Amino acid sequence: MITAAAPIRARRVLPGFTLSLGTTLLYLVLIVLIPIVALILKGAEIGPARFWAIVSSDRAVAAFRITLIAAAIATVFNAIYGLLMAWVLTRYDFPGKRLLDALMDVPFALPTAVAGLSLTALFSANGWFGAVLHPAGIPVVYTIWGIALAMAFTSVPFVVRTVQPVLEDLDQSLEAAAETLGARPWQIFAKVVFPAILPAWLAGCTTAFARSLGEFGAIVFIAGNLPFQTEIAALLAYIRLEEFDYNGAAAIALVLLGFALVLLVASNLLQTWAARHREALR
Repeated sequence: MITAAAPIRARRVLPGFTLSLGTTLLYLVLIVLIPIVALILKGAEIGPARFWAIVSSDRAVAAFRITLIAAAIATVFNAIYGLLMAWVLTRYDFPGKRLLDALMDVPFALPTAVAGLSLTALFSANGWFGAVLHPAGIPVVYTIWGIALAMAFTSVPFVVRTVQPVLEDLDQSLEAAAETLGARPWQIFAKVVFPAILPAWLAGCTTAFARSLGEFGAIVFIAGNLPFQTEIAALLAYIRLEEFDYNGAAAIALVLLGFALVLLVASNLLQTWAARHREALR
C-alpha cells in the first residue's frame, strides 16, 4: 500500500508571522505614528481660529504658493526627463549603462545639504553654469527656478524607478504587432506603450511631487530664503521654531502633512491601479 507523502513545509527565512508583524508594527508606531500624532495634538491645541490665522497670513500663503509652484515645475520636468531616462535604461544597450543606472540613485544617497551646496556653486553667477546663464538674463540662484531645480534633483528617481520596471516587463510583441500593421514609432508609443505605463508614470509623478513639497536641505542654500519671494513653507516652519513660536510651526507643518497624506493616498491608489492594469495585460 502506497501512502501519500507528508507535505513539506516551506522553510521560513524570517521568524514567524506574529513576531514579524509585531516588530514592524512597533517600528511603525515609534518612528511614524507617534511623531505624526504628536504634531496633530500640538496643532489641536491652537484652536481653529488661531490655526486659520496662522496658515492664512500673508507670509504663510506666499510660502505655500511658492512651494506648490516650485514643486509643480519640478514635477513637470521630472515627468518628462524621468520617462525619457527610464526609456533609455530599458530599451538601449550602450557603454556605461550600468553606471548611468546607478547614478539615478545618487539623490537618494547624497545628503540634501550637499546637493544644495553643489547646485548653488554650479548655478551662482560665477559658477560653471551660472556664468553662462546669468549674463543671458536667466538667474537661477535665489529664484523660484533654483528651488524647482533642487526639488527636481532630489525627486527625479521616484519617476525613473517607478516607470523602469513596468517598461522592462512590457511585452514587446505588442509593439511588433503594431509595427507590422503599419503603425509609426510615435503611434506605437502613443497607442501601445504609453497607455500601459500611464498608471505607473502617474504614481511616480505623484510621489515626486510629494517629495518636492517636503524638501528642505537642498533648497535653503540655493533659494536665498527671501520672504514672499523664495521662502518655502518648510523653511517658514523652521523659522517659527527658531522664534520659539511652536504653535506657528505646528500649524504650517500640519498643512504640509495634509498635502503629503493626500498625495501619498493618491499615489497608492495609482499604484494599485497600475498593478491591476499590468495583470490585465498579461
